[in-house]
Amino acid sequence: MRSNLKVENRTKPLNFKKIAQTRRQRGYNWEDTLVKRFNKLENWKAFRLGSPSVALPDILCVDNEDSIIFTIEAKSGTGTTLTVPFDQITRCLNWTNNFTVYKTRKVILAFKFLSKKRIGVGQYEKRELREFYKVWNERKSPRDMVCKYDGTTYSLIHGEKEKMDLKDYEMPFISRHRKTSSKDN
Repeated sequence: MRSNLKVENRTKPLNFKKIAQTRRQRGYNWEDTLVKRFNKLENWKAFRLGSPSVALPDILCVDNEDSIIFTIEAKSGTGTTLTVPFDQITRCLNWTNNFTVYKTRKVILAFKFLSKKRIGVGQYEKRELREFYKVWNERKSPRDMVCKYDGTTYSLIHGEKEKMDLKDYEMPFISRHRKTSSKDN
């Protein structure tokens, strides 16, 4: 005797377009937050420079009084690592090196690990929100850089991990979520 019960699949199909939109929105929000923090400071001016299709850094910050310029590549996410591709670091270096009128020129990699950690498709668990600000070592050639949730960094060369510690940078603004990697404490 056969049952007339019909089994239905209740899982929603993945909407990759919506997922990509959410990831981009997180990035824009992080960039916007950084720009607002700089613009609240006296003497600082910060600008978001454009869309991903344009070969520009995410943020340009200047302090004309103290002759400082930063190009910032901002990354945020829910994973345990955040990666900055080498071409984005190259882009930032080109910009900072072109503004020779500034005495202090830095490429800053700004990482924000959100307070929820992705553990599966559409599944998250709570964790501490963390921000790390790393300064690029200009003596090194650009390469893919990875920052882990604990603030440690390494480079990726042809998919292989290579030790490369980037120094934490003390930003001119205060953030209650700012952390330093444990080796710097």
